[in-house]
Amino acid sequence: MTTSALLGFIAAICTTVAFIPQAYKTIRERATQDLSIVTFSMLFFGTILWFVYGYLIHDIPLMLANAITASLSGIIFYYKVRAMRAGE
Repeated sequence: MTTSALLGFIAAICTTVAFIPQAYKTIRERATQDLSIVTFSMLFFGTILWFVYGYLIHDIPLMLANAITASLSGIIFYYKVRAMRAGE
């Protein structure tokens, strides 16, 4: 494994793991009133674009990190939209 690939894996792990507590709390409590819809829509869309970019350049760490983060931010985004529709 090259130094750049190792650096990519470490960065991917750090940024993805850092996001897990927020996703866990949101999923467990289903409370999104303190979360910004703009932030999570941009995060979701941005991670999808990063995933596509990683796919195009064949960068596995970039793809893995952004696939996981997009999934988690997508779940939070879903809960936020659902809460907004319910008037919460």
